[in-house]
Amino acid sequence: MSVRNIKNGDFGSEPGATRYLRVPAKKIPHPDHAVKKNERIKWFEEIIDEATSSVNPITGMPVGDILIFVHGYNNSPEVIVKRHRLLKKNLKAVGYKGALMTFDWPANDVALNYLEDRSDAKKVAIKLVEDGIALFSTFQEKGCEINVHLLCHSTGAFVAREAFDDADDRKNIASKNWSVSQIAFIGADLSCGSMRENDSKSSSLFRHCVRLTNYQNPFDSILKLSNVKRVGVAPRIGRVGLPVDASAKAVNVNCGNHWKRLKKPAGQIGAFDHSWHFGDKTLIRDLVYTLEGDIDRNVIPTREDTSSGLILRKQR
Repeated sequence: MSVRNIKNGDFGSEPGATRYLRVPAKKIPHPDHAVKKNERIKWFEEIIDEATSSVNPITGMPVGDILIFVHGYNNSPEVIVKRHRLLKKNLKAVGYKGALMTFDWPANDVALNYLEDRSDAKKVAIKLVEDGIALFSTFQEKGCEINVHLLCHSTGAFVAREAFDDADDRKNIASKNWSVSQIAFIGADLSCGSMRENDSKSSSLFRHCVRLTNYQNPFDSILKLSNVKRVGVAPRIGRVGLPVDASAKAVNVNCGNHWKRLKKPAGQIGAFDHSWHFGDKTLIRDLVYTLEGDIDRNVIPTREDTSSGLILRKQR
């Protein structure tokens, strides 16, 4: 699902109309991959079919999961589709039976374009809910038991928060019954203070989800305050974790000790300390446990409950 503009026959780096894509294997997303307007419902139905892992024997309705990946700043369509495919491969490897969809917003691939990217994120954020989540919710209203989840990387967490906040301010969306089940943040570019229990910036985010899990890496150099793009910003939850007075719906998992034991893989895309998540099966397995929701957050096998909080570790 792309909300980029079209420039010289290809996707650009500015906000544009919403397009739903069927991208062939080994291809980079292109405007030619967009489905026609009269095929959009079929596009959603195809994702529902892929997401279905079983059928409720009582209701006869499909049961399953859809994970929507929201990428961060400084990502080109080529990088985004590579991460989508790596994520899909590793999700399947650890037993995920649902569908994966990527929400592609215009994040410029110029490294110092960070502030403009956040401005563009605000402009297109609402489309994540309006043209994505809300439409999946119409299937749920018809009895479909497919859970919708979000996985947000870096500035993608900002996109999700802005989307949920904006949606609550729009009558045509606020009047509908829409929500997601699980939200997971990796390398999240949100201020620690904004995730407090009573902070107005994130109230809509928590109102429309069952659980939010923040995967923290204290060694994330991209989120350090001395970074040239970060002058004047508050500490980010992807680096320092959630505040002690976070919402009761929020869970923090410290991945620092686990990350220190990892080796940078060949072909790594982006800074390893900020983008290691996509290729790490321990984190992906923890994510799948989280999406399934069958185990309490404190006893998930890939976590250890310590005096300083939950930490990520390899499953025994």
